[in-house]
Amino acid sequence: MTRGILKFLAGVAKWVFFLIILAAVFWGGYTFRGSVNSSETPSAVLPTDQTGHEGETIWTCAMHPQIRQNKPGRCPICGMELIQLRASSGKELPLRQVQLTDSDIMAARVETTAVEQRFVPIEVKLFGKVSFDETRVAKISAWIPGRIDRLFVDYTGITVHKGDHLVSIYSPDLLAAQAELLSAKKSLAELEKSDVQIIRETAVTMIEAARTKLRRWGLSDEQVKQIEDSGVTTDHLTIFSPITGIVIDKMAFEGAYVETGMPIYTVADMSVVWAKLDAYESDLGWLRYGQQVEFTADAYPGETFSGRISFIAPVLDPETRTVKVRVNVSNADGRLKPDMFVRAMVMSRVSESGKVMDPSLAGKWISPMHPEVIKDGPGFCDICGMPLVSAESLGYVSADAIGEVPPLVIPVSAALITGKRAVVYVEVGGKHGLYEGREVILGPRAGDFFIVLSGLVKGEMVVTRGNFEIDSVLQLNAKPSMMNVPPDSTPTPAPTATNKRIAAPAEFLAALDGVLAEYFALTEAFASDDFAGAGTAAGNLSAALSKVSMDGLDGTAMPKWMSAADQLAKLTAAVSSAKEIEEARGNLALLSDVLAPVIGSFGGGGKYAVYRMHCPMAFNNRGADWLAKDLTVRNPYFGAAMLSCGDKVEDLFVPVR
Repeated sequence: MTRGILKFLAGVAKWVFFLIILAAVFWGGYTFRGSVNSSETPSAVLPTDQTGHEGETIWTCAMHPQIRQNKPGRCPICGMELIQLRASSGKELPLRQVQLTDSDIMAARVETTAVEQRFVPIEVKLFGKVSFDETRVAKISAWIPGRIDRLFVDYTGITVHKGDHLVSIYSPDLLAAQAELLSAKKSLAELEKSDVQIIRETAVTMIEAARTKLRRWGLSDEQVKQIEDSGVTTDHLTIFSPITGIVIDKMAFEGAYVETGMPIYTVADMSVVWAKLDAYESDLGWLRYGQQVEFTADAYPGETFSGRISFIAPVLDPETRTVKVRVNVSNADGRLKPDMFVRAMVMSRVSESGKVMDPSLAGKWISPMHPEVIKDGPGFCDICGMPLVSAESLGYVSADAIGEVPPLVIPVSAALITGKRAVVYVEVGGKHGLYEGREVILGPRAGDFFIVLSGLVKGEMVVTRGNFEIDSVLQLNAKPSMMNVPPDSTPTPAPTATNKRIAAPAEFLAALDGVLAEYFALTEAFASDDFAGAGTAAGNLSAALSKVSMDGLDGTAMPKWMSAADQLAKLTAAVSSAKEIEEARGNLALLSDVLAPVIGSFGGGGKYAVYRMHCPMAFNNRGADWLAKDLTVRNPYFGAAMLSCGDKVEDLFVPVR
């Protein structure tokens, strides 16, 4: 009985095992078919030897292709949406080329734009204030010593016209000078019948000298003639306004005694005013003498005023990193008031040679002192009498006048900039979906475009969207990224901390370590998106800067530190007073640019190694540097949005351990 039961159970076990094997085969076929179907999803190309299993769907980051997951999501480094990958066909292409299918192009949202050859307008934004035209301001002063008996203008703000009487001064010296004139006239009359010629000539000379003296004391020719004709002297002198304008300052009172040259009034002609604007050093290449400038004032919303650039300061303000630009503005109605805040815009146009052009000035002649004076031919300035100069001599010519051709331009989004290199991806002509990486040399940025100096030709199609994804696909196909130095070129070794140091006392270098400690705390706060913490760190940095003593610094070291210390203090204060984190980050970039050469020159006390890091994508791809004490990238300009964007570009100081 027992043997029969065991035989029955053994038979059942065989059938169960057979059914399990059959189910496993069926499920394996179903899974394989699903895997094949999933490979038809639009995706980028991934070599089969880089997946876990051939045909397996992998998700990766376009910015960080080392990130691979078996499910969709976001990159743990930069937070970007992961893209889907699949096995490649294994087709061999040149080192810098990659082939995408229509599905790949759609998934990466690739867009291309033709390389154009055209003049690019550049908008330069400036800010500043209205001020008096210094050439139209007159000081009314006492021409003779005496007592002020009458001020006809007794408060500021009054409009006076040229020739209006302003002040009456009693002066005994005036009486003496008039007596000299009348005495000389009498002597000449008595000597008319004299036979001695030299005596008559001497009398005439004395009369003319007395007249000149009175004129220099402020009497008009009519007043002098009246004294001579009437023979009556006066002990009061009336001073008249030399210009039409507004009395902006009154410096004397009735009854006060004045000496020769003492100021009484200041009168300003406000029919023309100056707009003093601040231009950042990066914008100076787009500004020229004589350019037309349009601006608005908060007092008159919706209205636009205009003028021409009459002066660009020859020096840079080290505190604000700006240069003063002066614009002459007509103000006949007097609506523009000194100290009004204005926002200005300059439209420049660049040719292939890089010259800023203003076609409206072609063939014109301009006053070098008063650019508002523009004539069709040579001549002289109506204001100062200086000879006019041609617009061409000032660099303002039309494209046709010198045969200039428009420059090659590409959109800013087409260029991948890393360090000193610029890379674009170009659609290979006649081959749909085939893209090639190419290094180019870029000129200045002109608004939303880069001027291309070499590497591209007109009509080529450059990738303006999806270029990061294409670069990632290139890496995933076991090819080097275009963002790195090409393997067939000799890489430039990274700079090392071997620069000759400026000798400084140990106490000074130790204090620099204190500055660095607070600076590193500041960058870490920004990397953590901690705006409040950044404010606290900036305050601590200000305190650390105040503790750096210049005792013992020699003649080379002292001016080097003094110049930097003043800028560091002001920029640190600007970080503290910023209203929002992006404004503070902008000041951090300027602060880092000032601190880097200080560490490069002096080094430090040995507590920290200092590396200069660079992020090419900061501030709309303009790029920015910061200093770090190790090679761990924690980007203070992006924070969590792109924390690991950046690379070391220089060893500023590496202490000997």
